[in-house]
Order: sequence, then C-alpha cells, then structure tokens
Amino acid sequence: MATDSESGAPARRGLIAGVIGAELERQAHEGAQRVDVDALAEAIDMALAADEPMAADDDEGKRPDELNATNDD
Repeated sequence: MATDSESGAPARRGLIAGVIGAELERQAHEGAQRVDVDALAEAIDMALAADEPMAADDDEGKRPDELNATNDD
C-alpha cells in the first residue's frame, strides 16, 4: 500500500522538473554562461514551499470539548 508521501512523489518530481526547466530557460534567455545554482535552488525552494500546506496556527481554533464560557467566541 502506498503512503501519502509515495503517492505524491510523481507530482513532487514533476513540480521540481518544471521549476528546473523554467529556471534554466530564464537563465539562458538572460545570457548566462553558467548555471546559477543558487538561483536554481532558490526557485525550487520557493516552489516546494508554495506547494506545501500552511502550518496550522495553534491558536487558530478550538475543538468543541475545548470551549468554555471564556473562549467560545
């Protein structure tokens, strides 16, 4: 049985491949003689961060059993 991370692997790999291709194309259009590895890493990092769900804020909400008269609003 595939885990969530295994089932998301093709999509993640596709995202990374797309970002690499777009960044290399951008660099080529700007006339780069060498690959700017830092810019490539930054582009991948930004794409992966945008693809991840945002971390839930601990103060974002309460379960019904956690509510009382002072915090039910």
